[in-house]
Amino acid sequence: MAMAHSQSLAQRSGAIGGYIRLMDALSRASAYLAAVLFIAGVVVICQMVFIRYVLGMSTSWQTEFTVFSVTGAMLMGSPYVLMTGGHVAITILPDALGGTARKIMRLVAALIGLAFCAALAYASWVYVIEAYQYNWRTGTVWNPLLWPGLMPMAVGTSLLTLQYVAEILRGEV
Repeated sequence: MAMAHSQSLAQRSGAIGGYIRLMDALSRASAYLAAVLFIAGVVVICQMVFIRYVLGMSTSWQTEFTVFSVTGAMLMGSPYVLMTGGHVAITILPDALGGTARKIMRLVAALIGLAFCAALAYASWVYVIEAYQYNWRTGTVWNPLLWPGLMPMAVGTSLLTLQYVAEILRGEV
């Protein structure tokens, strides 16, 4: 029943329905990008293990690349996880209360999540812009520019913030 209600709200016409559909599409696209980032991290880990333990050579960039790609995957996939309800939630109290109290608790939780994600998105963009402007590097042996590795954090948290808005508008929170 909740899924049918969700679909009917997402399919409605007007600006709100269009926004919900746009965010759902962006969240799905972001999930595909997250999958690519995660697969890239796994492939590089396998390459690193082969280089280090089969060939006996040292590695220089693989660990850092994997940290950036897997972390980016987590953040880029978060809007899709929110959209599909795949996140971990403790719902014993709202479920026990039911009715209006449950809806109010879920809305308050969504608003707190929205505020947190909005603050994180803002801070992430400030960090990315500073890293770009000042040509910051990681300071490791590989020493790549920092801003490309930070970009998935800013984009992912921004999309998560916008997906929270879509979920609140959908009325399913």
